[in-house]
Amino acid sequence: MSDALRIYFAGDLFNHKDLIGNALLAASIEKESAGKYQCILPQDLEQAVNRKEHIRNQDLKMVMEADLGLFNFDGADLDSGTVVEFMLAKQLDIPSVVLRSDFRNAGDQGGDGDNWNLMCSFYPRTEVISVNGMEWYQQVRKGEQHINVTIEKLYALLAARVIEALDKVCADKPLSTDPKLMEQLYHWAIKFPGGGLHDFIDDAGWVADVVENKRRKGLMG
Repeated sequence: MSDALRIYFAGDLFNHKDLIGNALLAASIEKESAGKYQCILPQDLEQAVNRKEHIRNQDLKMVMEADLGLFNFDGADLDSGTVVEFMLAKQLDIPSVVLRSDFRNAGDQGGDGDNWNLMCSFYPRTEVISVNGMEWYQQVRKGEQHINVTIEKLYALLAARVIEALDKVCADKPLSTDPKLMEQLYHWAIKFPGGGLHDFIDDAGWVADVVENKRRKGLMG
């Protein structure tokens, strides 16, 4: 695959820590993968005006167009918007990586399960990365080194783990090798959310182009 693979990077984006953390990890993924993976950050697409349906539709469209998904599952309770985007990606069999750096125990799966609600687990073409963010931070934050050195080391480690998982899901076989079936699924994905999504896309050839692009990159049969 010669073209860069585009990743929809979903997660919290409601404060400076979320925004900067997302941007740092996205940049590290692109750097450590030598440009193989390029992240789409919803926070860079958001507008201060014309919110509600427009912002939702814009994000859903980007999920569908992306080659892969990276979903941040931090928090005592998962961000509801991220869960919606994850489920849309799974409906369309988009290879996905779930990342949790939150060391707190949460969810209903017990000590040997994921630290979130079981309804968000066990999906195909999905890799889960669960690390102790505090532990990783303390391991790289040694001595009196400048904080920028710590940041660079920490995000390089996280990016390497994410890239490994992305490579793995890229190699997973798609659930369907029928491009016509996939086109039907994408047409349905445009319609079922309502809220003007179908009109927002408003391109008769958009679905065919998206499916063909993913097929050309080896992500669809």
